[in-house]
Amino acid sequence: MAGRQRHRLLLENAEQLVLVCGRREPYLRRDGANRLALLRAASLVVGLDGCIRAVGQADVIRNEFSEATFERIIDCSGKCVLPGLVDAHTHPVWAGDRVHEFAMKLAGASYMEIHQAGGGIHFTVEHTREAAEDELLARLQRRLGRMLRAGSTLVECKSGYGLDLDTELKMLRAIERARKSMDIGISSTYCGAHAVPKGKTATEATDDIINNHLPKLKELKLSGEIHVNNIDVFCEKGVFDLESTRRILQAGKDIGLQINFHGDELHPMKSAELGAELGAQAISHLEEVSDEGIVAMARAKCAAVLLPTTAYMLRLKQPQARKMLEEGVIVALGSDFNPNAYCFSMPMVMHLACVNMKMSMNEALAAATINAAYALGKSDTHGSLEVGKQGDLLIINSSRWEHLIYQFGGHETLINYVIVKGKVIYENERCETMSSY
Repeated sequence: MAGRQRHRLLLENAEQLVLVCGRREPYLRRDGANRLALLRAASLVVGLDGCIRAVGQADVIRNEFSEATFERIIDCSGKCVLPGLVDAHTHPVWAGDRVHEFAMKLAGASYMEIHQAGGGIHFTVEHTREAAEDELLARLQRRLGRMLRAGSTLVECKSGYGLDLDTELKMLRAIERARKSMDIGISSTYCGAHAVPKGKTATEATDDIINNHLPKLKELKLSGEIHVNNIDVFCEKGVFDLESTRRILQAGKDIGLQINFHGDELHPMKSAELGAELGAQAISHLEEVSDEGIVAMARAKCAAVLLPTTAYMLRLKQPQARKMLEEGVIVALGSDFNPNAYCFSMPMVMHLACVNMKMSMNEALAAATINAAYALGKSDTHGSLEVGKQGDLLIINSSRWEHLIYQFGGHETLINYVIVKGKVIYENERCETMSSY
């Protein structure tokens, strides 16, 4: 019996309670990603510390906590409870509007053609350099709010639209201020090697990052002014080559940053092989990954963060999700939210992963929860509903959890509650008056 203790939250009588993992697995791969842990007629308790205290059959939880009190009780009859979604790849800090480039792409212009003409990243860099930190923070907070309402409770946030030290730090400070002021979880990524700044060669940019950016970042990390978790490089033909990428990633690793970078997107660069060699936590994109790279990532337990929105919007070939899954790669998903791929919704990302990359719904949910958390080095605390983990979860207005993926664009009337650390952060009143079917 739990006695007369007080707790933060009780979720009662869920039709389905999707644990995702049931044995503290740090990730799911191969067949494990297709067999998610799930309870029916179940309840869940979150303690005052924001962590999950108990998960189990509703009658068992009712008996165990019969004398306990709760700050809030939610009846989940006829509804499903899932872990909060994890978006493992976003670029949410920027100013400027690139809707005009979407028209250019529809007319046949490629990503690199727009980039080389001064658009793309460079267009956003100009506007972001001009923007004040407060403006960037306000934009970031609005975007993170939209991600939260679409079910994401942990989001990776990159810099990378500054390229010079002052603007990169301005972006990272905005991310830090959002982390402190908002309920949504944030994993912060330094991405100063997102493009080669105008007027510099790739070698000069690499030297600047290693000799100036990263030492300053180390100083600010040690002082506690900012918290940065990951380092990213755009390893691509015409941007940063393999050797420059190696130098930057290793220098970042040397100051305690996790390696989590863009690789093998537009051209085969052997980025996957490099990431496996350097002990990368994750590599994103991988549309052009080699067979050898897939094997190397599986052996190194390096997560593949696949971005179906990017392949869809840029009309690229799809990443080889099925081959990666069969070879034992830890497959995660991200929205790649940025001015070039304007999508806040991980439910839509999962739908695209299923339709275009041939993932099953179970595999897609694992990729957007426990495996995305692993890609950020946080699967010990996030990504599944297990005792001791943070109480981040969704309640959806459906008796089957698969509706979260099946209903393309339907999350606005499907997601009933978004909960972080056991506190209701978003309650969707439309779910009470509108059918989600």
